[in-house]
Amino acid sequence: MPTLYIVKTGSTFDHIAQSLGDFEQWIAEGLHPPELLPAERLRLAVIHAPSCRYATLHYPEATDCAGVVISGSHAMVTDHAPWMQDLQSWLRPVCDAGVPVLGICFGHQILAHLLGGEVGPHPAGLELGTIPVAVQADVSHDPLWRHMPGCFDAQAVHYQSVRQLPPEARVLAGNSHEAHHAFRWRHNVWGVQFHPEFSAAAMQAYIDHIPHTAWPRSGRSRPHCDDTPQAAQLLQHFARHVQQQAALRAHSLAH
Repeated sequence: MPTLYIVKTGSTFDHIAQSLGDFEQWIAEGLHPPELLPAERLRLAVIHAPSCRYATLHYPEATDCAGVVISGSHAMVTDHAPWMQDLQSWLRPVCDAGVPVLGICFGHQILAHLLGGEVGPHPAGLELGTIPVAVQADVSHDPLWRHMPGCFDAQAVHYQSVRQLPPEARVLAGNSHEAHHAFRWRHNVWGVQFHPEFSAAAMQAYIDHIPHTAWPRSGRSRPHCDDTPQAAQLLQHFARHVQQQAALRAHSLAH
């Protein structure tokens, strides 16, 4: 049975993980909200990408992947660490094979990089807190974004961003700080700079952890923090799309 893989590219701060859990748990909860029946849930598995620093990591074949979600990380794409090179070497043929892929924050950036875009420090510095995001394209035929409102609040914490989109990619959403908050490449790859998996508690924990001198606008005002239920829906839309694509592939193989 094909599996939806969550690629864990890093961890949150220890004190946050102890009280709220870690990135892969937040993503899994977003993909599988509590109200889903067992029959409606996808098979999930976690790949710990940075572990290949210590041992050979065997990534699954593209044919075994119903979909892939790439988490955020405190690492920077511009570090070009060996484990990032291994991850990109696996992801490129997965993307080319048409597997549904969703990258979040660091995941969004590494997808853009491996597909031919440019990633680097944002000239305006850190974006932090609950921020507005607006759809910037016709998304009426997009299987994820056609279900999203035109404007919504989302959680964000990033110093770097996608400075130039890859060839064949189109911007889907942005705001006054970050023009590339979301993009789609071809028909099956999506990246979002914001965090659909973050709860308000997780966002507040980041605001509290980051020194106020690093806050946007030199710390003159405390970053806003609130619930973002509309942004969170993106993970459910992705899970639903993965299920539909897996059902279509199974039907095709049966006939």
